[in-house]
Amino acid sequence: MQASAQLALIGHGKMGRMIEQLAPHYGFELAFALDHSSNPGGSGITPGCFRGIDVAIEFSNPEAAVTNLERLAAARVQTVCGTTGWYDRLEKVSAAITAAGTGLVWSPNFSIGVAVFRKLAGLAAELLGPEQEYGAWAWEIHHDTKKDDPSGTLLQLVNTMRESGYSRPISVSSNRAGKHPGTHEIGFDSGADTITLRHAARSREGFARGALRAASWVLGRRGVYTFDDVLFGPHRNS
Repeated sequence: MQASAQLALIGHGKMGRMIEQLAPHYGFELAFALDHSSNPGGSGITPGCFRGIDVAIEFSNPEAAVTNLERLAAARVQTVCGTTGWYDRLEKVSAAITAAGTGLVWSPNFSIGVAVFRKLAGLAAELLGPEQEYGAWAWEIHHDTKKDDPSGTLLQLVNTMRESGYSRPISVSSNRAGKHPGTHEIGFDSGADTITLRHAARSREGFARGALRAASWVLGRRGVYTFDDVLFGPHRNS
């Protein structure tokens, strides 16, 4: 019988607990989880503590993520990161991953549905980019404890629209209320019609499953990847 891969969680909130629940279905055994009290300033991440860990999944907060990722690289641990709000320091983190010879998969959203949704948003932006009469918007809503506003996923959607050829202004807005797990919407409007694309998450389960899928994929790889590489890249099935 093949032994389970050893998993560590950095962040043990609602997402971490969902990942813990689903981990055995992806061939992982949870070795331990660190939260803010057991990992102040990244101090819980040491080579000794992480000896024998095959992969770590990091869902913490924007203030802690960069230090956590750098320390995981120094401990030679393969990593998946779902924390948002730190991407202005991605180059710094990438340098640490490259120097350590480890692998990182990062994404503002590990939902397979959102990844496909972003592909559709890019295609719509490409087709409507030349159509001057169409204006565009991007909107999202999340629970009232989400810290980044607008969400990293919405910003990624807007970037995809621009990279796909939509060069006119895009109205961006967001809301924070209640316990909503997350809805993202983009739309195009003209005097003749409206086109709306929307993704609504029902729970955190899709995000947790995507993170675990990325954790399986990153084992044995070196370099910095996104969830698109896992789902759509040339090595998606290997």
